[in-house]
Amino acid sequence: MPSPARPVPHPGAAAPAAAASPPARGWSARPWWPWLKRGLTIAFFAAVAYYTVRYARNVDWGEVWRNILATPRGVLLAALAGVAASYAIYCSFDLLGRHYTRHGLPKSQVWQVNFISYAFNLNMGSLVGSVAFRYRLYGRLGLDVPTITQVMTLSILTNWLGYLLLGGAVFAVAPLQLPPDWKVGSEGLRWLGVGMLAVGLAYLGACFFATRRSLHLRGHELILPPARMAVLQVVMAVTNWMVMGAILFTLLQGKVGYFPVLSVLLVAAVAGVITHVPAGLGVLEAVFIALLSHQVPEAQLLAALLSYRALYYIGPLLLAAVLYLFVEARARRNPAAPAPAR
Repeated sequence: MPSPARPVPHPGAAAPAAAASPPARGWSARPWWPWLKRGLTIAFFAAVAYYTVRYARNVDWGEVWRNILATPRGVLLAALAGVAASYAIYCSFDLLGRHYTRHGLPKSQVWQVNFISYAFNLNMGSLVGSVAFRYRLYGRLGLDVPTITQVMTLSILTNWLGYLLLGGAVFAVAPLQLPPDWKVGSEGLRWLGVGMLAVGLAYLGACFFATRRSLHLRGHELILPPARMAVLQVVMAVTNWMVMGAILFTLLQGKVGYFPVLSVLLVAAVAGVITHVPAGLGVLEAVFIALLSHQVPEAQLLAALLSYRALYYIGPLLLAAVLYLFVEARARRNPAAPAPAR
């Protein structure tokens, strides 16, 4: 078990002066690379926005609303149960960090912080949810900055490790059947899946077999977790992504197979990250419309997506806001001492 005394900086945080690395060489050192990356991001976002607006003008929103109201109560309850299961799994990611760093906060408090940060992360972006809320809330509970950084980094790694392995397997084994008028075939998606699997398996291989337990990525140090914890990371994250796919599959009421729905969700997730749009507003809907509108009537597809957004994004955000106010009020009444080590 790595010692919590060795901080693992968040990938977006500045490295401490004492551990500073020489300037990075390669793509990031080229002056034109940040501008090119920014331009590609803007172009992608513009394409998504254009695609969304074009479809929105032609959508019969009255028909969409009628489809939402016609959704059977059993379907909504099953989807709501899936939302609860997904949040329960994701909000346990920080419990891995609790075990990893051996900090002594009660599990209930760790789960509360993870729930608040996840709900705000989904709706307002990672800098607000994953970063700002974790540092503020864990700091109020007595954790020091290096420990918070380790917990947060492990949680982010867990989520995206599951994404790489599940997405890689789905894309490589059962690539999505793209619309007939698309020039890009499914073979490119298959090779992307192979690459994703390679990256995920490389991380697992390092956790199992590496004798050197720390990695240096662009000037930041990552201490590898034990093999058993890495396996648990995979199981938890893959299960969470599969449950999220099951929620959308349930709301679509079987009009599309489960694995195509899961595959589109995985594509939409990375598209939302690339565009940096809070809550992926419009991105989720645009990707699903682009990839599934040739199989499902648009009104039914949008009804399912809007129901998903209400259940998975808006509802938990309202609960998280109330819980955050409660946690803040409690912290003001009872300032926390440093959390004991276990």
